[in-house]
Amino acid sequence: MLHMISLNQLILRTDVSGMPLEWIHFQTAVKLYYTEQVAYTCGTPILSIRGGVNAITGQRSHIELHSIIATLGSKQQLHQDYVPPLSNPLLFRRDNHICLYCGQHFQEKDLSRDHVHPLVHGGPDRWTNVVTACKPCNSRKGGRTPEQAHMPLLAIPFQPTYAEYVFLQGRNILADQMEFLSAHFPRSSKLHERRQLTGF
Repeated sequence: MLHMISLNQLILRTDVSGMPLEWIHFQTAVKLYYTEQVAYTCGTPILSIRGGVNAITGQRSHIELHSIIATLGSKQQLHQDYVPPLSNPLLFRRDNHICLYCGQHFQEKDLSRDHVHPLVHGGPDRWTNVVTACKPCNSRKGGRTPEQAHMPLLAIPFQPTYAEYVFLQGRNILADQMEFLSAHFPRSSKLHERRQLTGF
């Protein structure tokens, strides 16, 4: 059954082995179909695209887009030591927009990046040393460690795997896309708990 959705809905692209690679817009997916780079599809049909009429056959072109498409060819091999680029929006999504000091949920504009081991004392700016903090908590902690500030962390920061990174980049993720992505998370992934909390 075809589910008509917003044209802004992103499609999950994987390699031919099923490894998640990236999110693409429907226009990119159409080009991949047209250039015969789609190996197979997964998930549900979400959009039906009709093109022009063939002058010889009189038939109109038609492509049915699915929520997940596997493409031929290979992207650069992702090594186990791959480090996803760190940004505040992805950090906040990793921590579910929750301040890891006070435990409250905030809008992105009210959040900040806190370095567990402070930058002023040589702490690195990397996934395993940064957490989401509301601005008041970040200000109160200052250039101290959580222990020095008597502000214990509610969760340990972690570096996302590539599949987790793809998830964090997604917007309006469909249930079948979430199911597919979460199957590629490590068994110990903190994002499995998020999946249960958000109802996916």
